[in-house]
Amino acid sequence: MSARQLHLNVNILTAGFFNSAWRATPQGAEAFISADHYVRVAQAAERGTLDAIFLADVPAITERPAYRPFYALEPTVILAAVARATSHIGLIATASTSYNEPYNIARRFASLDLVSGGRVGLNVVTTADPRASRNFGFDDVAEHGARYERAGEFADVVKGLWNSWEDGAFVGDQASGVFADENRIHDLNHVGRHYRVQGALNVPRSPQGHPVIVQAGGSDDGRELAARHAEAVFSVANAIPEGKAFADDIRARAARYGRRGDDIVILPGLATVIGATEEEARRREDWLWSLVPPEFAVQRVAKMLGVEPETLDLDQPLPGSLLGDAKGWQTFSRALVELSVNDGLTVRQLIRRIGGGIGHRLIVGTPEQIADDIAAWFHAGAADGFNLMPDVVPDGLDVFVDEVVPLLRRKGIFREAYAGSTLRAHFGLAKPVGRPRLRRAAAG
Repeated sequence: MSARQLHLNVNILTAGFFNSAWRATPQGAEAFISADHYVRVAQAAERGTLDAIFLADVPAITERPAYRPFYALEPTVILAAVARATSHIGLIATASTSYNEPYNIARRFASLDLVSGGRVGLNVVTTADPRASRNFGFDDVAEHGARYERAGEFADVVKGLWNSWEDGAFVGDQASGVFADENRIHDLNHVGRHYRVQGALNVPRSPQGHPVIVQAGGSDDGRELAARHAEAVFSVANAIPEGKAFADDIRARAARYGRRGDDIVILPGLATVIGATEEEARRREDWLWSLVPPEFAVQRVAKMLGVEPETLDLDQPLPGSLLGDAKGWQTFSRALVELSVNDGLTVRQLIRRIGGGIGHRLIVGTPEQIADDIAAWFHAGAADGFNLMPDVVPDGLDVFVDEVVPLLRRKGIFREAYAGSTLRAHFGLAKPVGRPRLRRAAAG
């Protein structure tokens, strides 16, 4: 077994990676609002000893509901149900720093962390969709830099609240009558540009200390946020040199904040279509594509680029000038343009390459081809693992667990069994020390 171990998450994406996945899942069209669906996926991931499941979130209907499911149920509610039906799989959910208050999010995720026995991660994101802005009383999206400035302070406050309880602060001694050690519970007293929060949090620490901080933005501001706060980073990379450059950059930035870059787990997105032969996998891909309305695929790509769908010719290359509005999804816009230019793709070919407008790398092939590809990225240092997006869930994940995971174990890069019960244990991360700021001051 290799000393360095591969990490694998599952990004559920309601029904799967393809826009047509909802038409192909055996769970039925109602899967996106069914807790049983998410439990079924989580149990498959746990059977494969994967690190975690991940739920993205957008607080608005941003897709045309005529064509596909959208993010509906609040992620921590889903994960609370999943926590009761599983024992080891990590549970990562997204929360927007643009439209939430840090105390509420700190309390909600700390509560879920306790309920699950220390298996939770918080994916800290800003929200760039104007529909979401209007749901919270704003006319438009805040400027990119302003969103990330707020996100940085948000992360500071959330971590401060989680660390407002020292280890051992909860006593619970029924014989002596001591419930908690008040000397180990500290007010935060945060006063910043965006937030004023007294604290302390009203939730004790979990077996892993506090939830793992995850980040998913690849812009310069997003990378700085990751370097300061993230313990795991979801990224977009379509080639090994690109993935290696991203990982090296994040770790170099983290070192400037006094952090160990090796303590950050880098997880590019990876979509899979698996067949017993490559021909079979291609047939499955063709079938899934046949269920996608072409006009919807064009609309999704146009949205990510910040352009009108009418400006895209399906059979012409995508010009590099179409980067779109910087207030939109910068990471995916850049990835799409680079992929189109570097590989000389038409818009039609680009849409097919990225599965209809997600922006992540897609592999279509046999279990052996997929395992070899994963191992190549891992050994090159371009990834510590992957945020997996099976074509359809749960059956695409079942095939990955049954056919690809054994090959990764045979290569000596993936666990045979869980070594611990917390998400930090799965990721190989140290448990954070409660209230480090006070302890440093006392030592000084």
